Amino acid sequence: QVQLVESGGGMVQAGGSLRLSCVPSGTIFSANVMGWYRQAPGKQRDLVASITSFKLARYADSVKDRFTISRDNAKNTVWLQMNSLKPEDTAVYYCYMRYSSSDYWGQGTQVTVSS
Repeated sequence: QVQLVESGGGMVQAGGSLRLSCVPSGTIFSANVMGWYRQAPGKQRDLVASITSFKLARYADSVKDRFTISRDNAKNTVWLQMNSLKPEDTAVYYCYMRYSSSDYWGQGTQVTVSS
Protein backbone atom coordinates (compact mmCIF):
# COMPACT_ATOMS: atom_id res chain seq x y z
CA GLN A 1 0.00 0.00 0.00
CA VAL A 2 1.48 3.31 -1.07
CA GLN A 3 1.39 6.12 1.44
CA LEU A 4 2.43 9.74 0.95
CA VAL A 5 4.67 11.19 3.63
CA GLU A 6 4.57 14.96 3.98
CA SER A 7 6.90 17.29 5.84
CA GLY A 8 7.73 20.96 6.13
CA GLY A 9 4.60 22.53 7.55
CA GLY A 10 4.65 24.90 10.49
CA MET A 11 4.01 28.41 11.66
CA VAL A 12 5.44 31.51 10.03
CA GLN A 13 4.81 35.22 10.02
CA ALA A 14 3.25 36.94 7.03
CA GLY A 15 5.84 37.51 4.32
CA GLY A 16 7.81 34.45 5.33
CA SER A 17 8.52 31.22 3.49
CA LEU A 18 8.00 27.51 3.96
CA ARG A 19 8.87 24.50 1.86
CA LEU A 20 6.70 21.40 1.84
CA SER A 21 7.96 17.98 0.76
CA CYS A 22 6.12 14.81 -0.12
CA VAL A 23 7.50 11.36 -0.92
CA PRO A 24 5.75 7.99 -1.38
CA SER A 25 6.58 5.39 1.24
CA GLY A 26 6.53 2.48 -1.18
CA THR A 27 8.34 1.78 -4.42
CA ILE A 28 6.45 3.10 -7.40
CA PHE A 29 7.19 3.96 -10.97
CA SER A 30 6.55 7.36 -12.44
CA ALA A 31 3.48 9.06 -10.99
CA ASN A 32 1.28 10.74 -13.55
CA VAL A 33 0.46 13.83 -11.52
CA MET A 34 1.61 15.04 -8.14
CA GLY A 35 0.43 18.10 -6.35
CA TRP A 36 -0.82 19.93 -3.30
CA TYR A 37 -4.29 20.78 -2.13
CA ARG A 38 -5.28 22.78 0.92
CA GLN A 39 -8.27 23.01 3.18
CA ALA A 40 -8.99 25.85 5.56
CA PRO A 41 -11.49 25.40 8.43
CA GLY A 42 -15.04 25.37 7.14
CA LYS A 43 -13.97 25.41 3.51
CA GLN A 44 -13.62 22.82 0.77
CA ARG A 45 -10.33 21.28 -0.27
CA ASP A 46 -8.91 23.21 -3.22
CA LEU A 47 -6.04 22.70 -5.60
CA VAL A 48 -2.95 24.76 -4.84
CA ALA A 49 -0.57 23.44 -7.49
CA SER A 50 0.04 20.32 -9.52
CA ILE A 51 2.78 19.03 -11.80
CA THR A 52 2.85 16.25 -14.36
CA SER A 53 5.63 13.79 -15.08
CA PHE A 54 6.53 16.09 -18.00
CA LYS A 55 7.02 18.93 -15.49
CA LEU A 56 3.96 20.84 -16.65
CA ALA A 57 2.73 22.85 -13.68
CA ARG A 58 -0.51 24.59 -12.89
CA TYR A 59 -1.35 26.90 -10.01
CA ALA A 60 -4.35 28.36 -8.29
CA ASP A 61 -4.66 32.05 -9.14
CA SER A 62 -4.27 32.96 -5.48
CA VAL A 63 -0.74 31.52 -5.28
CA LYS A 64 0.70 32.34 -8.70
CA ASP A 65 4.02 34.20 -8.51
CA ARG A 66 4.38 33.22 -4.83
CA PHE A 67 4.44 29.41 -4.82
CA THR A 68 6.56 27.09 -6.93
CA ILE A 69 5.97 23.37 -7.37
CA SER A 70 8.74 21.02 -8.46
CA ARG A 71 9.36 17.28 -8.57
CA ASP A 72 12.05 14.67 -8.93
CA ASN A 73 10.71 11.99 -11.26
CA ALA A 74 13.33 9.44 -10.24
CA LYS A 75 12.27 9.65 -6.60
CA ASN A 76 8.65 10.68 -7.20
CA THR A 77 9.22 13.45 -4.72
CA VAL A 78 7.33 16.72 -4.96
CA TRP A 79 8.07 20.03 -3.26
CA LEU A 80 6.08 23.19 -2.80
CA GLN A 81 8.11 26.33 -2.17
CA MET A 82 5.87 28.94 -0.60
CA ASN A 83 7.08 32.53 -0.48
CA SER A 84 5.44 35.79 0.56
CA LEU A 85 2.99 33.85 2.70
CA LYS A 86 -0.23 35.52 3.73
CA PRO A 87 -2.61 34.78 6.61
CA GLU A 88 -5.15 33.54 4.06
CA ASP A 89 -2.70 30.77 3.13
CA THR A 90 -3.36 29.20 6.53
CA ALA A 91 -4.73 25.70 5.98
CA VAL A 92 -3.96 22.03 6.13
CA TYR A 93 -1.96 21.15 3.03
CA TYR A 94 -2.42 17.71 1.49
CA CYS A 95 -0.08 16.00 -0.91
CA TYR A 96 -1.76 14.28 -3.83
CA MET A 97 -0.60 11.69 -6.32
CA ARG A 98 -2.27 10.17 -9.34
CA TYR A 99 -0.64 6.82 -10.05
CA SER A 100 -1.78 3.77 -11.98
CA SER A 101 -5.36 5.06 -12.28
CA SER A 102 -5.64 5.56 -8.50
CA ASP A 103 -5.58 8.65 -6.32
CA TYR A 104 -3.47 8.87 -3.20
CA TRP A 105 -3.52 11.46 -0.43
CA GLY A 106 -1.20 12.35 2.36
CA GLN A 107 -2.45 12.88 5.90
CA GLY A 108 -1.94 16.63 5.69
CA THR A 109 0.44 19.12 7.22
CA GLN A 110 -0.64 22.31 8.95
CA VAL A 111 0.56 25.66 7.65
CA THR A 112 -0.23 28.66 9.83
CA VAL A 113 0.61 32.21 8.78
CA SER A 114 0.29 34.90 11.43
CA SER A 115 -0.25 38.56 10.65
